[in-house]
Amino acid sequence: MSLPIIILIIVAILLVILVSIYNRLVKLRNRMREATSDIEVQAKRRYDLIPNLIEAVKGYMAQERGVLESVTNARANAMGAQGSTLDKADAENQFTSTLKTLFAVSENYPDLKSNTNFLELQRELSDTENKMMAARRFYNDTVNDLNTAVETFPTNIFASIFGFKVSQFFKNTTSEENEPVKVSF
Repeated sequence: MSLPIIILIIVAILLVILVSIYNRLVKLRNRMREATSDIEVQAKRRYDLIPNLIEAVKGYMAQERGVLESVTNARANAMGAQGSTLDKADAENQFTSTLKTLFAVSENYPDLKSNTNFLELQRELSDTENKMMAARRFYNDTVNDLNTAVETFPTNIFASIFGFKVSQFFKNTTSEENEPVKVSF
């Protein structure tokens, strides 16, 4: 074989490796976008359920108006959250915290706990919260895969050339979210 053919083969191999690395990074970035969208879909479902839940609870909990207002405000803040994934995670986590308070307070109302509408809404919300946690786990797994690719050799060289960056994990931002809900009678 002549030298030009050997050089051409080496360039072709390097080009295939480069294309493969680039395509892998794009695939991981798109999976992360999909995961972000999944979180947003679950959040929208949650936002749509909250007004119905609050209406079901209002009649039983007139003296707990502060809790209901907190949930309503946290919902509005979460729906209007802008900026980075961490900013949105902050708003979502605060919303989750106020929902825990609502359910803890509802324990003091036996008639409410046996109300069919409330039970169904609570079941739906619980299902949504489970789906939200699954969506967050999927997002974090995808971010982990992307970050590993962006930070390991030789992919890190090409990642920096093509502008791929390390992404932030979706995480709890307050100590309250790591605490169990306290219920007292």
